[in-house]
Amino acid sequence: MGKRSKHRERLRRRMHRRSKPGVAPGTITVDPASPMPEMHVVAFGPQGSVQKKIASPDEVREYLGNWPVVWLNVDGLGDAATLHRIAEIFKLHPLAMEDVVNVHQRAKVEQYGETQFVVAHMVSLEEHLDIEQISMFLGKGFVVTFQERPGWDCLEPVRERIRNPLSRMRQHGADFLLYSLLDAVIDHNFPVLEAYGERIEDMEDEVVALPRAETFNRIHEVKRELLHLRRIIWPQREAINALIREPIDQITDETRLYLRDCYDHAVRIIDVVETYREMASDLTNLYLSSISNRMNEIMKVLTVIATLFIPLTFIVGIYGMNFHTDESPWNMPELGWYYGYPLCMGLMAAISVGQLVFFYRKGWIGAGSGKRAEGGADGEPRDSSTAGNGEARR
Repeated sequence: MGKRSKHRERLRRRMHRRSKPGVAPGTITVDPASPMPEMHVVAFGPQGSVQKKIASPDEVREYLGNWPVVWLNVDGLGDAATLHRIAEIFKLHPLAMEDVVNVHQRAKVEQYGETQFVVAHMVSLEEHLDIEQISMFLGKGFVVTFQERPGWDCLEPVRERIRNPLSRMRQHGADFLLYSLLDAVIDHNFPVLEAYGERIEDMEDEVVALPRAETFNRIHEVKRELLHLRRIIWPQREAINALIREPIDQITDETRLYLRDCYDHAVRIIDVVETYREMASDLTNLYLSSISNRMNEIMKVLTVIATLFIPLTFIVGIYGMNFHTDESPWNMPELGWYYGYPLCMGLMAAISVGQLVFFYRKGWIGAGSGKRAEGGADGEPRDSSTAGNGEARR
């Protein structure tokens, strides 16, 4: 299976809802292909910070209540028992946990009692666009995040800020940690969009220099991925706006100011995505125009060649009728000429050269091919003063 087929299969699996129709609400149905959870706990406050990998969800209890902020990050959704245990410890609503394992969710913000549930999406770009859902729970003194799989994420800058003793992260609560995570998720779209911008510029050069079907397929793929990116960014903007506007007790007024900056970044990303989508659409039109221009150039060359041979074919056709001067002086006397053959060849060469000169002066071939676009019908440049006088008279 090729890389493109694997990418499409992964997208199809992400969009597939695993809960059967009619099951009880809040049922956690994990994907058999999902990796087993890896849990990392980060506890911090003004006095310091601790970052540790834990093997059991119960190990997080020793940090709850003893540190101002506790962040539990879960990578992998392949064990329903572990997810149930985490939900029991942090009192997470079953409906929210059902949305955690069904990773085709739209970005949103929902309130379950004293806990806020936030869905966002992390994006990365290698050969294809890769999208991973991240689910966040904000409670009193804790944040719980669920990621689809272990490995890369865009949250390492947040961890580094927590490790820094001089970081203001340690002076704030769990709501500021939630903002920092959302800000890291949103801002990581900028390098992805920069990569798309470079791809579009490269494809534009290819379309102008040598348009190929492979380039057209890449343009179509970029358009599809930008559309997918737009579909996940737009609701994330609305989710951040909900955190700003709605009266949520866990979010302080100071954190709302930072969320407004995060909202502004989301708006900028949407503007860039729309711009790149328009550029990709223009590349499609440019590709079709380039293909049409190349076909026109090919047809022009073939037409010139055919036109050159039309009079030559006419001449040799006349001499192929085999008249005899013995019957009558009007039966092609040229057949008996001593220099008849070189004269005939010279005549054909003169006609060919004359046609080439005529085509060149008309601007149909050679360096003068642009004269007709700049000048009049005869290829001569128009007098700007005369054109201006004519417009003044009208």
